Amino acid sequence: MNILMVLTSHDRLGDTGKTTGFWLEEFAAPYYAFLDAGAKVTIASPAGGQPPLDPSSDTPDTQTKDTTRFKDDTDAQQHLANTKKLADMKAEDFDSVFYPGGHGPLWDLAVDKDSINLIETFVKQDKPVAFVCHSPAALKNVKIDGEYLVKGKTVTGFTNSEEEAVGLTDVVPFLVEDALKANGGNYQKVADWQSYVVEDGLLITGQNPASSEEAAKRLLARLQR
Repeated sequence: MNILMVLTSHDRLGDTGKTTGFWLEEFAAPYYAFLDAGAKVTIASPAGGQPPLDPSSDTPDTQTKDTTRFKDDTDAQQHLANTKKLADMKAEDFDSVFYPGGHGPLWDLAVDKDSINLIETFVKQDKPVAFVCHSPAALKNVKIDGEYLVKGKTVTGFTNSEEEAVGLTDVVPFLVEDALKANGGNYQKVADWQSYVVEDGLLITGQNPASSEEAAKRLLARLQR
């Protein structure tokens, strides 16, 4: 199995003067789920190189078994520091793609033409695509045959109430829940911060950081069918 992971390159949290990026646990949990299943993992980002880490995801209370493992894993750290350029990635070289979240994707991956084309190509090649937390933002402008990919599909992603809880409703360029609904998605959710993953055809989406490992496992199960 060859799995591509796509991370954000965006590090500014709107006009707050604070930094953002990708969410550590949402990268680490899927990364190790894939590696432990014997998959080959390639990491890419729009700018290539070291993607920005959201500092909020690297506090003592956000650590998990996977983030701890990552901190002790110099190979993984090197792998992350040298992400490939997204523009150089071709869907035919991979079996699937997984997008970790963090607030960064709301700014760059939502409008990144390489990302949009890549997702569309994966789907056209009948390959599963998976997203968690804020990364369903990358689906905002993805269309298949003129229709939004999420139209009529059961999807989830970071909820409006979760965004409100972290105090960024007025900072983000759009709300993931609202965007999925606006594009015709059948948006579903459970209580804030609980693990929740939905699968509809080739599309796998997870609600929040707690959902990242389950989303990765659902993708692996799909690939192993």
